[in-house]
Amino acid sequence: MKLQTLLHGIALSNISDVEITSVTSDSRMVSEGSLFVCIKGKNFDGHDVATQMLEKGAAAIVCEKDLGLKNQVIVKDTRIAYSTICANWFERPDKKLKIIGVTGTNGKTTITTVLKQVLTGMGYKVGLIGTSQNEIGDKILHTERTTPEPFDLFELYSKMADEKCEYVVMEVSSQALEQRRIGPVHFAAAIFTNLTQDHLDVHGTMEQYYQAKKLIFDICDFAIINADDEAGRRYFSEITCPKYTYSIENMADYYADCIKLSASGSSFWFSDNTRTQHVEFSMPGYFNVSNITAVLACCEKLGLSSEKVIEEISKCKGVKGRAEIIPTGRDFTIMCDYAHTPDALENVLPNVREFTEGRLICLFGCGGNRDKKKRPLMAKAAAKFSDFLIITSDNPRNEDPDEIIKDILAGIEETEIPYITITDRREAIYYSIKNAQKGDVIVLAGKGHEDYQVLANDEKIHFDEREVVADGLKLIE
Repeated sequence: MKLQTLLHGIALSNISDVEITSVTSDSRMVSEGSLFVCIKGKNFDGHDVATQMLEKGAAAIVCEKDLGLKNQVIVKDTRIAYSTICANWFERPDKKLKIIGVTGTNGKTTITTVLKQVLTGMGYKVGLIGTSQNEIGDKILHTERTTPEPFDLFELYSKMADEKCEYVVMEVSSQALEQRRIGPVHFAAAIFTNLTQDHLDVHGTMEQYYQAKKLIFDICDFAIINADDEAGRRYFSEITCPKYTYSIENMADYYADCIKLSASGSSFWFSDNTRTQHVEFSMPGYFNVSNITAVLACCEKLGLSSEKVIEEISKCKGVKGRAEIIPTGRDFTIMCDYAHTPDALENVLPNVREFTEGRLICLFGCGGNRDKKKRPLMAKAAAKFSDFLIITSDNPRNEDPDEIIKDILAGIEETEIPYITITDRREAIYYSIKNAQKGDVIVLAGKGHEDYQVLANDEKIHFDEREVVADGLKLIE
């Protein structure tokens, strides 16, 4: 592809319109004819190796300052430029797709998964981009992060467009928005769920976290916003795009009423202030009622038949790692959930309490090399709603797991909650099974859909809690 074609919408250049063989911001990927984009990260600045990249064969360099190089293109922001270059490289596949973006601390995976199931059931071919996995129709693709890097993202859009997808539903992370990984994409709809403490290791403050997520409202046709969330109400008062509220607690543009919960699912009446419709689905918890209300609101604003949407929602069997019941064949229950923030625990545990006949036992840990401030808050949230805690590891990464546990324990120093610490998560799960009593519900919090643990130096080991539970059950046979 010609250089000037790649630079469309970015910058004018006096460089000859050379043929570009590849585009990258990774110095290790540069080869003869590459366009190298200099991006400054936490530990590496591409500007420092620009000269070496030309020597390596790069045809041109995109940078933010004059490096005195013959084949340089200077732009204001190389992150924004790189995303647009990637979009141009794949010939703007996003323009062929109706993209629905979902952002917020919790609920993104459930909403995107249900939206895909609903749209698929209505006859559309749908792509999904998210935390658990990426999907093109029935095809499942591996994912490393919630929102891919620009080149990977637009390559994925390209594959979806080639496969004739009409819709794409995607989780949009705050980091992706702040780092401008989204590029020139415009969303048909943007759904905001909630904002609670998370990712402060990246954003520094809750205000910066709030502002990062707010960027999505500048690039959407309309917004669906949770009116039950304080940040949601603030967004609604500040943004200028067409906007609509949803709620399970108050009157809103779209709201849930007469909510009934059970261990097997939930039901409610959905209202758009002109009519009400009965909704039933097999996912327990008020938080899932909120998620489903968001799905219904979005689909209605997209012009889809609410009757058909409700019919498809009733067929949804749940989302892997989100309030997922792991079969045991015993007189106690084990639930696996991705809850890894204080707010997520405060959403999940009270709902589980509704159908717990015995003790509510919460097994959890906290990730290493992540926001340390939330560790004691996780403990407080778990202690508030549980009868017993098993404090263990999550993804320790390069931190000492026992030191992480010490940070967690600071949150329950002044409580009387009984607990045990077992550093090895496998042994912790075995302990929960061996000591389970009739009617107990054990919530394995934090891992959810993940089938691995991240240890030191980013080493990943296979760790699927469904398999661990199966092994643990054999120990009590």
